[in-house]
This record gives sequence, C-alpha cells and structure tokens, in this order.
Amino acid sequence: MSDAAAGTPAPPPPSPWERERPARAGAPARAPLTRERVAEAALTVLDRHGLDGLSMRQVAAELGVAVSALYAHVSSKDDLLELMYTRLFDGYALPAPDPERWQEQLRDFARAWRRRLLSHRDMARISMGHVPFTAELLPHVEALLALFRTAGLPDRIAAEAGDLISTYIDGFVLEEGMWRDRAARHGGTAASPARPDWSEMADEMQNYFASLPAQDFPHLRALSGLMVTDSSDERFDIGLEIILRGLASYLPAPATGPLPQSERAPEAGTAPDA
Repeated sequence: MSDAAAGTPAPPPPSPWERERPARAGAPARAPLTRERVAEAALTVLDRHGLDGLSMRQVAAELGVAVSALYAHVSSKDDLLELMYTRLFDGYALPAPDPERWQEQLRDFARAWRRRLLSHRDMARISMGHVPFTAELLPHVEALLALFRTAGLPDRIAAEAGDLISTYIDGFVLEEGMWRDRAARHGGTAASPARPDWSEMADEMQNYFASLPAQDFPHLRALSGLMVTDSSDERFDIGLEIILRGLASYLPAPATGPLPQSERAPEAGTAPDA
C-alpha cells in the first residue's frame, strides 16, 4: 500500500530557489594523523621552543588533536625523539665506497651531516642521545663502515672511526647551537649558523692572549692570532682534517715489489747497457 493510499501526503518537489542554492560546504576533512605528520609537528615545536620545551602536549596542540591521539603513533617521548632523529636521514645516502676517494667521501658526509643537524634547533642534543642501530638506520651504518674498510683501514680502527667522526660532528654542532641560543637571548639572531657575537669576542680573546707575559705563556702568545677564528666552517674543516689524517696513518704501507730491470744496479763484473 502506498503512502498516498494511506492518506499521507507526498513531499512537495524542491522549490526553484532550493534547486539553485549551492550545497552547504562542510568542514574540510582533517588529514589523517600519521607518524610523518607527528614528526613534522614535533620538529616545528623543537625549532620554536627547543628540546627543553618539547612535550607531547605541545606537539598535540600543534596538530590540533588530543594528546591521547599521539599515542596511536608514538609510544612515548623517547619514541618521538627517535622518530625525529630518523627523519634526519631521509633523502640521504652515502655513495658507493671508492678507496681512491675515501677521504673526500668522508668530508662530504661530515659536512652534509653537520648541515642536517643545524637544520633544526637542538638536533645535535637529540643525536647524541640516540644510537643509529634501529632497523631503519642500520643500512646507513653499514654504508659508513664500508667506506673505512674499503679504504683499507684495519678492522679495529674501522670499528671506532664512525663513532669518532659522528661524535666530533655532534659536539661541534652542539657548541654552535649553544652560541646561537646565547645570541638569541641577548637580542641577536638565532637563524644564522655562524656565531653572531663571536667576531668581537674573538678579537678580545686574541688581544688578551697576545698581551700575556711571554716568559709564562710563550705558546699562547705565539698562537694568539690562530687559536680563535670567526669562521665556524673553517674550524670544522680543520678539525675534520686532523681526524682524517690520523685515520690515514693506520693504512698499511704500499707494497714495494722488486725494481724494474731498467732501474736495477748492474751486477759486479757486467757492463751497463749502452
């Protein structure tokens, strides 16, 4: 039995103005929460507040979600820090090892890693607290060890070399970050990787060292113009070069085979070739 037969009036057709009225726009669909979005939000909070100001609550506020929503993607703050650290490796891969260019390849690696650490505030502190032995990062460790072993470094030295270089980079960038934060607190800019107030301080320190009594501080006086420079890039490269030359000293000496016939001394009683 139809509604009309039951005495229920059928709904009227839509009026012309209703047919022409655009549909009401609903709220835009919220992008689903993912580990990638959580990491990006955490990096934004890190740049704004530093590591000491980073919290799960701040990250949730950045995403516009409840704190409880984060725990579907990260189990704890330590897990979040590890996720942020892993993101540093995105898009980077070491080249195939070349024993003829191993020092150049390591220079490129060190400079690239320093740039990545400098790209976010306090990332060096996070790096120093996390070892890259997760499933995602083991291939990077393997590739770095391949550079050392293919170059011919002894296994004991190769086993320590990666940690040595990584610790140097982390420590150097940590110092840079401390100076950036200090400059920001005193009205300077925190955006520059160079020490904003370092040039004036460097001059003061050089002048102070040069004024010390020569009989008590001969070496400080002699090196006063070299110990303190205003170029972080130069300081970084010199420190890296010291490490690389030290590693190179462990390479086995090249094998020396017998001299070619033309270079041998003539045997006794024989005349040299004319």
